[in-house]
Amino acid sequence: MNYIIPFLILITIVVFIHEYGHYYFAKKFGVGITDFSIGFGKEIFGWNDKSGTRWKICWIPLGGYVKFFGDRNVFSQSEQQEIIQKYKDEERNKLFILKPIYQRSIIVAAGPLANFVLAILIFTIINMISGKDMTPAIIEEVQKDSPAFIAGMQKNDKIISINNKKVESLLEVPTLINVSTSETIKFLLIRNDKEISLIVKPKLIDGKDSLGNSAKKRVIGIKLSPPLNKEFQKQPLGPSKALYYSFKEVWFVSVTSLNYLGKMIVGSADTSQLGGPIRIAKITGQVAEYGVIPFFSIMAYISISLGLINLFPIPMLDGGHLMFYLIEKILGRPLGQKTQEGFFRIGLFLLFSLMFFVTFNDLKDLGLF
Repeated sequence: MNYIIPFLILITIVVFIHEYGHYYFAKKFGVGITDFSIGFGKEIFGWNDKSGTRWKICWIPLGGYVKFFGDRNVFSQSEQQEIIQKYKDEERNKLFILKPIYQRSIIVAAGPLANFVLAILIFTIINMISGKDMTPAIIEEVQKDSPAFIAGMQKNDKIISINNKKVESLLEVPTLINVSTSETIKFLLIRNDKEISLIVKPKLIDGKDSLGNSAKKRVIGIKLSPPLNKEFQKQPLGPSKALYYSFKEVWFVSVTSLNYLGKMIVGSADTSQLGGPIRIAKITGQVAEYGVIPFFSIMAYISISLGLINLFPIPMLDGGHLMFYLIEKILGRPLGQKTQEGFFRIGLFLLFSLMFFVTFNDLKDLGLF
C-alpha cells in the first residue's frame, strides 16, 4: 500500500492534466464531450455536469480518455455526408470530425502539451520554495587507475561542462555521466584559472541507484564534495529565474530521453532501464517516503515522459492522430479506411510489444525472472 497509494495519486493527477488539455480546447472550439474518464474499464463512480459530460473514475487506472460527441473515424467524403445527415444543425456544430484540421490538431496536441506545462509549473514552484542547488562541481578525489585518472583529471579541478552541457551543480554530474550513450564523455574543466578539455571513457558497472534499485551505471572514478564548509549551496529563486530553469530542465529531460530512446532502437543503449507501470509505482513509493518535494519532482518527470510518448507518430497515440491530420492536409483528404486500419493494427502491435517488454523488465527488476 505504501507504493500503490502514491502511485495512484501521481498517475491520477498526471492523466487528469493530460485529458484536461484535450477537454479545454475541445470546449473552446465548441466540440461536444460525452465522457471524461480517468482510467479504463468499469466505472467506479461518476457524475454528469450541466453540459451533459459524464465525469468518471474507472477501475483500471493506467490512463484515461475524453470522448467527443458523435466520436467515430470518417474515411471518405460520403461517410462525412452520412454523419452530417444524421445530426441536426445544432448538433453538427459539436462534431469533432467536422472541425477544421488546425482545431482538431490543437485539441489533440493539447494533451501532451498540458503534461509539459504541469512539469514546468512543478519545477518552478520547487525552485521558488526549496531552491536550486548551485554548488560548484569541485573534484575532491580521483581514484588511481580510474578512467578519470587515466584521462588526466586532478584534485581541485572544477567541472564546468559535460558533453557541452553546462554544469551548474555538482548534483548534475552523475546524471550527465549516466545519460551519456557514447563511448566517451567530453569534460571541460578549470584548473589554475585555465580551461582544460578532457575525453574520458567511463566504465559500465552493475550498481544501485539513489533509491537502492539495481541499475547499470557509468563511472569515471571521481569523488565530489561541496567546497565551502562541506554544505550544499541551495538558493531559492525568484519567479523569472525559477521559470527559466524549469524550462531548461523540461527541455533537457525531453532531449535526453529522446536521444536515449534512439540509442536503444539502434542497440547502443541499455534497454533494461526501460520500465513500465510496476517500476513507476515502485519508484513513486520509494520517492514519496522522502517527502512532498521529491514526490512532486518525480511527478514532473513522469508527466514529461507521458507527454513525449503521446507525441510519438504511432496510430492510437496523439502523435499518430497528428500524423494523419498532416497527411490529410497535404493530400486534401483523409487516408482511406483500409490504409488507416492498417496503420492502427501496426500501432496496436507496437504498443502491445512495448507493454510486454517493459512489463518483462519490471518483473525482472523484482527478481521474478
